[in-house]
Amino acid sequence: MSHAAETVMMQNEYFYTGGTKPYDARIEALSALQRAIIQNESAIFDALHADLMKSPFEAFETEVGITLDEISFLMKHLRKWMKSKRVRTPFSQFPSKSFMLPEPYGTVLIMSPWNYPFQLTVEPLAGALAAGNTVVLKPSDYSRNTSRVIADIVHSIFPASYVDVVPGGREANQDLLQQQFDYIFFTGGVFVGKLVMESAAKFVTPVTLELGGKSPCIVDESADVETAAKRIVWGKFLNAGQTCVAPDHLYVHESVKKDLLAHIQKTVAAFYTANPLACVWYPKIINQKHFDRLLGLMENTEIVFGGKSDPQSLRIEPTVIDHAAYHQPIMQEEIFGPLLPVLEFRNLYDVVTEIRRQPKPLAFYLFSSNKKNIRYVLETTSFGGGCINDTVVHLATSHMPFGGVGSSGMGSYHGKASFDTFSHYRSLLHKSNRLDLPVRYFPPTDKKLKTLRKFVGKK
Repeated sequence: MSHAAETVMMQNEYFYTGGTKPYDARIEALSALQRAIIQNESAIFDALHADLMKSPFEAFETEVGITLDEISFLMKHLRKWMKSKRVRTPFSQFPSKSFMLPEPYGTVLIMSPWNYPFQLTVEPLAGALAAGNTVVLKPSDYSRNTSRVIADIVHSIFPASYVDVVPGGREANQDLLQQQFDYIFFTGGVFVGKLVMESAAKFVTPVTLELGGKSPCIVDESADVETAAKRIVWGKFLNAGQTCVAPDHLYVHESVKKDLLAHIQKTVAAFYTANPLACVWYPKIINQKHFDRLLGLMENTEIVFGGKSDPQSLRIEPTVIDHAAYHQPIMQEEIFGPLLPVLEFRNLYDVVTEIRRQPKPLAFYLFSSNKKNIRYVLETTSFGGGCINDTVVHLATSHMPFGGVGSSGMGSYHGKASFDTFSHYRSLLHKSNRLDLPVRYFPPTDKKLKTLRKFVGKK
């Protein structure tokens, strides 16, 4: 029996003892996780720097801080979420009461990526624990330092029968996907996401897929160009562009294009100095494979500024590419790096028409002060989530669900949505024995049918 099979069997056995279900057990699990993160903050920062050269500031802003906020939110609202919810009962079922009661799925598999290796592992873990599940974590093998710290933290506070971390690469993934879980939560690329869904289908296992895609950003003629430049640069080059909701490419109205690009160049220098490759807080590309892929995407493009790279540190300058076209390789795949292709437009309708021809993106960004344009874009496009006059920050809240649509994913999480994702809601009707109306029973009669018509099918 493989390690994965043993872990799943052990966690199934523990789950059916009922030890994960009480409110006090869930709160203690979340509290222990919260304390461990705070106590190990320096080790987490060191690991994120080793894997991606993230500064402590960026590590806290985008990984540790946002995770601690999420745990606090879950703990604050958990008791209310766990309660049964009364709903109306049809008069035809009198006398009875109806309610919905959340229950944990059971043993959950969480597979996480390398780009935000701490946040995208521990946030869904917190949601699964809040819902009362046992959890198997499979962090990315690309971000080994962070994966190791996560394993150390988890193993210091939870028995493996409750939460376990499975290390390794492709073989470990394949072994896990051969096991029968009660729920699978996957964050990563579309190709692997399809394989996960295919494996889950063998056991009819429900899944959440947090994928990605080419998230567009539009700047129309009414936008505050200087503010737009700052927010686009922040969202695009955060983590050196290795963000699933980063603006992938930029549509800019011809009347403001020159001004916007000038502000973007000025902002890049202000954020990352005049020499980003020497900037100590500018992250690196995760590995040689992705570094070479990004260099290949820059070939035969018109670089406005940036474009330099350092093969020793695996860093590529924030790079803006003008006159991009959909037939170019850079517009054929999710970039996932610090390259920003720019497409000029004159008519917003043409932009929306082009975007609708593409797979539905995970995120969408529009910079505009024109209410008509904002309404038009929101009514005619489909995407996972997004911002008006900002980028990325729509996911940094526990008050809204985050997730994709179509090829950018299915399902959502954060806050209440995390609890819901990892819970099955049982619909229950509690019927009284004091009265038993005979109208529903056989044999049928005209009188019974006439009575049914009075109560069934009516509003």
